[in-house]
Amino acid sequence: MKDVIIITEPERVKILSENTRFRILELLRERPMTINELTEILDRDRTTIYRHIKTLEKAGFVEEIGQEGNERIYARTARIFLIKADPDASVEHFRQAYLQVEAKKLVQILEKVGIRIKDKKGLVVLTREVLDEIEVNAQPIIKRISQADIDLSEIELFHLLNILVFFQSCRLCEKARRLNTLIEL
Repeated sequence: MKDVIIITEPERVKILSENTRFRILELLRERPMTINELTEILDRDRTTIYRHIKTLEKAGFVEEIGQEGNERIYARTARIFLIKADPDASVEHFRQAYLQVEAKKLVQILEKVGIRIKDKKGLVVLTREVLDEIEVNAQPIIKRISQADIDLSEIELFHLLNILVFFQSCRLCEKARRLNTLIEL
């Protein structure tokens, strides 16, 4: 299993935008599973899960790694899928919905570590805007890395994303000032 796979093709992002497939990948992050296990957890029929697994397998997101009796065991092909497809109307709704969910999660993390948030709704909106701007501006560099077929480890991805944000830091200064009015460190 690779640490990171960068997804730049809109067709592959569309595959992930289907809720059941996305949920299957979330579950397989925890551990490899069989179709029966996924069927039970997701409360869906076996045929539906099998069809989604085969779609994910064909797109390179999951692979069969073994067998347990008559059941095949499936796992993710990477620990992290970095979705960086060119803006495309067919995936934009999924991308925006995903950014909104991630923005909410980040605000929840800040709350859990004791940061006082003055305007939670405003912070979620601003966080989503910042994530969107960083993502759009980082797109050309991420695409070049993907096209160069460079294998990234998790830590290399973390550092790469940090440096890409740093490249954009001057453009994000006004949003950083706004963010500081919404929280108390």
